[in-house]
Amino acid sequence: MASVQTKAILHEDWAVVVLGFVIIILFLAGLTVPVPAYSWNNAQELSEKVFTAQNLGKIGAQFVLVFVFSVAGAWLTNKSVKRAASVFPIVYLLTVVALMLAGNKGVKDLNLEAVIFSLAIGLLVGNVINLPQWFREALSTELFVKIGLVLLGTGVIFSDILKAGSLGLVQALVVVLSVWYFAFWLCKKLKVDDELSMMISSAVSICGVSAAIATAGAIKGDTKKLSYVISLVLITAIPMMIVMPYIARYYGFSQEVTGAWLGGSIDTTGAVVASGTLVGETALKISTIVKFSQNVLLGLAAFAISVYWTYASKGPDAKQDQKPTLGVIWERFPKFVIGFVGASLLFSFFLSPEKVAAVKDGLKSIQTLWFVLAFTSIGLETKFSDLFNSNSRKPMYAFLGAQLFNVIVTLIVAYFLFG
Repeated sequence: MASVQTKAILHEDWAVVVLGFVIIILFLAGLTVPVPAYSWNNAQELSEKVFTAQNLGKIGAQFVLVFVFSVAGAWLTNKSVKRAASVFPIVYLLTVVALMLAGNKGVKDLNLEAVIFSLAIGLLVGNVINLPQWFREALSTELFVKIGLVLLGTGVIFSDILKAGSLGLVQALVVVLSVWYFAFWLCKKLKVDDELSMMISSAVSICGVSAAIATAGAIKGDTKKLSYVISLVLITAIPMMIVMPYIARYYGFSQEVTGAWLGGSIDTTGAVVASGTLVGETALKISTIVKFSQNVLLGLAAFAISVYWTYASKGPDAKQDQKPTLGVIWERFPKFVIGFVGASLLFSFFLSPEKVAAVKDGLKSIQTLWFVLAFTSIGLETKFSDLFNSNSRKPMYAFLGAQLFNVIVTLIVAYFLFG
């Protein structure tokens, strides 16, 4: 294993930063990769909107882009280019099926995100078909996740946060810190392992799926544990999205308080938007601002978590007697955070709003595609017994307990700041 890393042109952490920024530069230079349509309501719309020659051409164009970068990632990190090139089309095909399922109007109304379908499809295929070991080893899960995280930075625009004034940021800081600490404490009380504790705490307190993915990257976490946490996030977001607006209406909360409550406690941006829409325009605006304020803390959180992880001498490559010098911290620091923060700074302060608007949709679509590809890969390499077993009960109790605490604390903070 060591020989592979010494021959690699770039360590995977640096490779994803390079690949992510090459994608960004290509889009800024004028590369146009049209965004495919996946939305449909019935069989007729599926045929007339999704399965048209033009739309299939757009899906093919995205395939060419991500295929080239996937193979380039394998080459840069000295993995088998031939195997990467042969496995990727299968992963992409399964991912497109997941995106089509997630595009159904009924599914969208339930706010079931594409990653849950890609994970389920990957699990189904990987557990029903006896995939060869070389196929599983050729899956580039971490590469896909981390490129997606670098591109995620292009959507974190500081000016959007600052327009809302200080209240959204104040709430985000108070909620993130208090909920993260409580969630971590509860996980320790329930004897949940360190990796799951970090992922659960970040997912509940910051921004759900993205935070769990970023934390897993920062601590080099087990992808099976990551997929479990993501499943919890997406499943709990659905009842929260539906029930919380009715609770707010029953108790007569103002739209400002309700929006701040929804934005601070529901873990996925899509569910926040859907829930805020049920309440009203003001609630939608406030909830989105508060959620964006939490999202902007993601890079800082990933940095802090990686430093803590190094000082605590945790992780598979940690040595208990190794002093956490600056060199050790830098060696173990997840370089994708640099890419994430760099992309955010570039799009926040160095590009015109017109330029950002011109490339925003295309980059967002590609970023989502990388994440969905990653979860297809996670499903393919995971056994059902690894994901759901008797050991998964305590993490579930910890997640639900932390989520309940999150809902209560966020309501209190929202009431004092926006009431």
